[in-house]
Amino acid sequence: MRVRVAPPKASGRDVRVPFDDPSFAASYAASYQGSGPAERYFSSRLHAVFELLDRCPGGDLLDVGCGPGMFVRRVLDTRPGDFRIAAVDQSPAMVAETAGRTARAECDVAVGEAEALPFPDASFDVVVAMGVLEYCDAPVVLRELDRVVRRDGLVLVSMLNPLSPYRLFEWGVYWPLLRLLGRVEGLLGRPPERRHGASKSGIRALPARRLRRRMREAGLCPVDVIHYDLTPSVPPIDRFVCRWTRRHERPADTVSRGLVRWPGTAYLVAATRK
Repeated sequence: MRVRVAPPKASGRDVRVPFDDPSFAASYAASYQGSGPAERYFSSRLHAVFELLDRCPGGDLLDVGCGPGMFVRRVLDTRPGDFRIAAVDQSPAMVAETAGRTARAECDVAVGEAEALPFPDASFDVVVAMGVLEYCDAPVVLRELDRVVRRDGLVLVSMLNPLSPYRLFEWGVYWPLLRLLGRVEGLLGRPPERRHGASKSGIRALPARRLRRRMREAGLCPVDVIHYDLTPSVPPIDRFVCRWTRRHERPADTVSRGLVRWPGTAYLVAATRK
């Protein structure tokens, strides 16, 4: 286990808070083990990623935006010895979580920016970036992924689906209503810590067609798209509809490439380097 620190790159869109908070990093990791929408989402995403990763025999793998290291840990547990793993995240708290979760494994963990990856050109056979592009300068990050992957290597990137009913309702109705409710509670004198609300997320999600175009412009060749976290409900109803919030027990049911992909709250694009 090695932990390296790369100098941060200045960015006009700083989304480190609350990701730099150690308590948030720990609770983020715990959300993978819950029983609600977050666990459903993460379980479905991992299933989709491993469906594509199973086609790869092994090699050098980079996890960009590794978060608390849940994906890295899963690779170590399910594909022991197949991959030489490196992981990078802009948040020292997330890197610390990853380091603790992979302490006894051969894994190179670094603090660094997705827009300026601290690795040489053509270093990896597989590059995975989950939950990253929505918070970064997507064209710049895609060019970095293209730079560090080897020719004929595999690149996997996830993106929230802005056209899904779930996201349209969450972003256009549910979150604004929570903010409005919080303002009303403030006028009624409710303490700030007890008010409802939804902070600005900084998310910039792209439809699948636009993301594929951006990938081609960066030098990558998209070869497959999987929509995941299929759910017909919307927040907060999905928290109470047990039939759907427990679908992680059958993760294969939460992904689709067919006509029923529209309920997918996010999607995964697989690409190779041209």
